[in-house]
Amino acid sequence: MDWNRVEGNWKQFKGNVKEKWGKLTDDDLNVIEGRRDQLEGKLQERYGYAKDQVRKDVDDWFSKLK
Repeated sequence: MDWNRVEGNWKQFKGNVKEKWGKLTDDDLNVIEGRRDQLEGKLQERYGYAKDQVRKDVDDWFSKLK
């Protein structure tokens, strides 16, 4: 699976993202719209994670979707 599937089916993945990263608001999820760079940016903003940590967390989450 590639990230395009997440973008194309964002409404289906929103619940999963909210479950994993509960600090993200519904407004955040609407802004993200499935774009990985937006997701990583919002995670950095909400959680204060470093860029490399965010990338690893998103990679881990994404690999579990497959």
